[in-house]
Amino acid sequence: MKADYHLHCQFSNDSSYPMEDVILDAIEMGLDEICFTDHVDYGVKFDVTPETEKDIPKSLRNVDYPQYFAEIARLKEKYKDKIAIKAGLEFGVQMHTLQIYHELKEKWPLDFALLSVHEIDDLEFFRYTYQEGKTQQQYNEGYYRELLKLVQNFQDYCVLAHMDLIVRYDKQGVYPFEKVKDLITEILKVVIANGKGIEINTSSIRYGLSDTTPSRAILKLYHDLGGTIITIGSDSHRPGDLGSGILQAKQILKEIGFKQFCTYENFKPIFHSL
Repeated sequence: MKADYHLHCQFSNDSSYPMEDVILDAIEMGLDEICFTDHVDYGVKFDVTPETEKDIPKSLRNVDYPQYFAEIARLKEKYKDKIAIKAGLEFGVQMHTLQIYHELKEKWPLDFALLSVHEIDDLEFFRYTYQEGKTQQQYNEGYYRELLKLVQNFQDYCVLAHMDLIVRYDKQGVYPFEKVKDLITEILKVVIANGKGIEINTSSIRYGLSDTTPSRAILKLYHDLGGTIITIGSDSHRPGDLGSGILQAKQILKEIGFKQFCTYENFKPIFHSL
């Protein structure tokens, strides 16, 4: 079973990869299942209406939900004999936006949702506005404290995406794992207790990071704490990245001690042998 459970298409603010092209490419490379997880980041991005379409650039838009879910349904039927297609979203959650995501999850036919932290207090990591004026300790520990609060107060998701994302946007290098291990342990305990999981995100390879995303230390800790729900995703936004690193990720998970990985349907995990 080969599945990619983190991918973006033209409905994401940061991708122009046509959804049907993603599917055709996935079929060509022999993927058995894919799940679209386009971006939603309330607080820093906005829903578009016919009245506001001219005023909101694509870079600041959330998913056009009616078109997105309709297109997934159309293509799911069209290619049903060639590949399984699931409907997901990547929730860029903040404490002050939790209710919006709850309503979003209840309104649309989601199979899967990633919980991501891309910004805190509407300050985005990739712009370095969150890190600005803080020490490395402050923005790393602040990130994990925020993630802990989120998992303690929100359950409308399936797995944590790229759990140590802050590493990607740390100009000072990788903050020592031991200094945040206690916080990460608490996060993972809550995740496991709530029947949620984490992903291994293979984009670490193309970003040239020195470790996996999340790190091997986090993956091992999750396994040692009894975590079993884990998905594999390329976080692709363009041709060439789709499906990348999946076989390597499976091997890494096996080496750590995992026996299975997951796909999802109607927010419920389905286990497959690695």
